[in-house]
Amino acid sequence: MASTTPRDPYDVLGVPRDADENAVKKAFRRLARELHPDVNPDDPEAEAKFKECAEAYEILSDAERRATYDRYGHEGLRSGGWSPSAQGFGSLSDLFDAFFGGGGGGRGGPRQGGDVAVAVDIDLAQAAEGASLEVEFDAVDVCEHCRGNGAEPGTPITTCERCGGQGVLQAVSRTPFGQVARHVACDECGGEGKIPETPCVKCRGQGRKVTPRTLTVDVPAGIAEGQRIRLAGRGHAGDPGSPAGDLYVLVRVAADDRFIRDGEDLITVLDVPAPLAALGAKLEVSALSGPQPVEVPAGTQPGAVILLRGHGMPVLRRPGRNGDLKVVVNVVIPRKLSKQQRALLEQLAESITDKNLEQDESIGAKLRRLLHG
Repeated sequence: MASTTPRDPYDVLGVPRDADENAVKKAFRRLARELHPDVNPDDPEAEAKFKECAEAYEILSDAERRATYDRYGHEGLRSGGWSPSAQGFGSLSDLFDAFFGGGGGGRGGPRQGGDVAVAVDIDLAQAAEGASLEVEFDAVDVCEHCRGNGAEPGTPITTCERCGGQGVLQAVSRTPFGQVARHVACDECGGEGKIPETPCVKCRGQGRKVTPRTLTVDVPAGIAEGQRIRLAGRGHAGDPGSPAGDLYVLVRVAADDRFIRDGEDLITVLDVPAPLAALGAKLEVSALSGPQPVEVPAGTQPGAVILLRGHGMPVLRRPGRNGDLKVVVNVVIPRKLSKQQRALLEQLAESITDKNLEQDESIGAKLRRLLHG
């Protein structure tokens, strides 16, 4: 992700240049959860991608900043004294909490807690049957020792002299485009407006601390790769009197060598020797519920699909309804023959006539079947 030239924020968020504020915010929230390193533990660039996403949102969510960018690009923003606040966060959890917990600027009121994103890995059988899994993650909790006020119990909390208790400071800078005024969080009190005289020894005056959590998550039957489970109120703690954020669990379903999933349907392949395809046969095929009998009609052609109804994946949140198992017939031509088998096949080949090969299928239909299954 290292680059000397920042990407166009519209491209980063995937929104058109005329996108309104709600569209920008919606795109950012969706991308931020997708790009969070907790969801992408194997991607070494996940943090950089998330910060790039946050920077794009900072630009497009502020009308004045966005107008400057639209006219003068990144150079205009830098000339105006703006720099992305994402670069100033020490950890990604702080950055994620700031954006999803109402961070930035001063306290306009109690802030809701930020959301947390984690990922779980399951196999296809678990996706079909449902599962209860334990997930481990770190979340911001209110410090129990100081009850969130950041002060050692029994010690006073004073109004911040630098910002007068407002939690914000106004910064004015001269630029080629005129004076630019910005409101930034007070660097003395961190936007709180108040300062504890004796910081809490447990949380060092922060009022919060990161603690490990373990939760049991019920994965519903029928869930698909990339879908999320939302657990309300299980994310980062909010300010006193405000709700906690949510926990989003991204489900990753491992590939199964036996099947291809197509929505609620499953697709598998059944190898059928050529003589049995010609004569017809009763065979078995693997299904999630175990081996299932399959009736192969006489004269079955390569690529034919036999449908086993109800042997696919469960329909999510619709108990009792299942998709189908589509069995694609792969007619196998013997590669090695004994002398007796070869003699029998030669005898069969000599007896075949055009009448044996007649099909109720046009040339076009035949080509489509052979090329596209």
